[in-house]
Amino acid sequence: MRQRYAVGVDFGTLSGRAVVVAVDDGAELGSAVHPYRHGVLTERLPEGVPLPPDWALQDPEDHLDVLRIAVPAALAAAGVDPRDVVGIGVDATSCTVLPTLADGTPLCTLPGLRDRPHAWPKLWKHHAAQSQADRINAVARERGETWLGRYGGRVSAEWQLAKALELLEADPEVFDAAERWIEAADWIVWRLCGRETRNVSAAGFKGLRQDGRGPSPEFLAALHPALPGLLAKVDGPLAALGARAGTLTAEAAGWTGLPEGTPVAVGAIDAHVTAAAARCVAPGRMLAVLGTSTCLIMNADDCHEVPGVCGVVDGGVSAGSWGYEAGQSGVGDIFAWYVDRALPASYAEQARRRGVSPYELLDSLAAEQPVGGHGLLALDWHSGNRSVLMDHELSGVLVGLTLATRPEEIWRALLEATAFGARTVVEAFTVAGVPVRELTAAGGLTANRLLLRIYADVLGRPLHVLDAAQPAALGAAIHAAVAGGAYPDVLTASEAMGAPHRETFHPDPARAAAYDELYAEYRALHDHFGRGGTDVLHRLRALRNRAHPTP
Repeated sequence: MRQRYAVGVDFGTLSGRAVVVAVDDGAELGSAVHPYRHGVLTERLPEGVPLPPDWALQDPEDHLDVLRIAVPAALAAAGVDPRDVVGIGVDATSCTVLPTLADGTPLCTLPGLRDRPHAWPKLWKHHAAQSQADRINAVARERGETWLGRYGGRVSAEWQLAKALELLEADPEVFDAAERWIEAADWIVWRLCGRETRNVSAAGFKGLRQDGRGPSPEFLAALHPALPGLLAKVDGPLAALGARAGTLTAEAAGWTGLPEGTPVAVGAIDAHVTAAAARCVAPGRMLAVLGTSTCLIMNADDCHEVPGVCGVVDGGVSAGSWGYEAGQSGVGDIFAWYVDRALPASYAEQARRRGVSPYELLDSLAAEQPVGGHGLLALDWHSGNRSVLMDHELSGVLVGLTLATRPEEIWRALLEATAFGARTVVEAFTVAGVPVRELTAAGGLTANRLLLRIYADVLGRPLHVLDAAQPAALGAAIHAAVAGGAYPDVLTASEAMGAPHRETFHPDPARAAAYDELYAEYRALHDHFGRGGTDVLHRLRALRNRAHPTP
């Protein structure tokens, strides 16, 4: 019997990656990574139009380049016959959403619209819609909208509705020109198979769709008289994760090197497909995807409203269970900011002399510090707070600095802050009656052993580490195998194709006890700046925004 394969393509924040895996056991046979030519547009459009703070856009052509370049390269590296590929699956960051024409043409590719910032895809980390999110939350509370509790009581500025309201208010002409308003993963699948679908995960977690319907026209009109027009732009056919969206068109076959007619899986959110790669589909198994940001994903048998959670959606992670999502808006981004913007030149030179990266140098210098020995405490809000405060106008805080503070001490305080943020989320789940029985970490940051040790100590529980170089792409390939008929469902495919644990970090009792004391101080600082003790972070943001008006 000939071996069968599946292709998974993961569209991340800065690059896209493709893998070819064996259907029998998920073994990776070939992979390729393609960096986006335009990366993340935060300062100006390619034509030079400036962007204000908190903006983050992408070029959809960069995503298509991944299909044209990374997929054929992965197939070549694997050395497999493309005719033996049972399916292709894709995932993408979320909520990354773009306005298009009725045929899927992105508005930013049209003459006359390339210099209009609101015509471009808004990346998940586009946080300029916080004022719209605040108004959505206020109106939903005033009207007693029952769906709000499913989102921890607050809608995020990162999500579909806040970004759509921002578009309508800031550039109504572009809003009117947009015939479709669609998640990036669903748009990519549309380009692959020529058929529009909407995955239930993004529709539920980012589109506020609950119990078979989204926010009512009356609610939308209470926000803006023209906002009910959004309903026609998002009303696409819903499909479950792992279902078949269609098959490759001749054009897409030419891009990818796969045969025309190859099954295409329904699009998915990157962290959610990673749960399948990590064998974290069964209830009670929480997955922490540690990357640019962090997503915390888990299934449960029942629906509970968890304050500050990003959402609970029926079938949102896999069919047959209630999917929960929480997260932190900045993790790897915070570490990169410190190295790129704040690290002294002498440290960069020291790293160069040692033949290591600045990250490795800082880790080595910080590793032996005793818990609390730096006298510092940080809040991990450099990109705002996703969970549990859901407020993207909050910003980072660092307290305890003295003239003796060293860069590696600040570094460790930032690592610890992200672990404290994760503990805040896990505790929120536990208090709400959704117990976390097992915790697994995946993603690019799992290469940092100091970070993983800190997480185990701060959380006070064992932390399994996934042994997969491209876990999201593997998860997309698992969904492709289901869509291609190799397995009856995602749970079965996950158990067969999911990656094993590389190792498990166990908490050190002495360090864990010391972190309990430091975490209590983190919570005090967290609540002071985030729950009304002071409004200084919001006032500072308002002053900055007035100095940099939105175009």
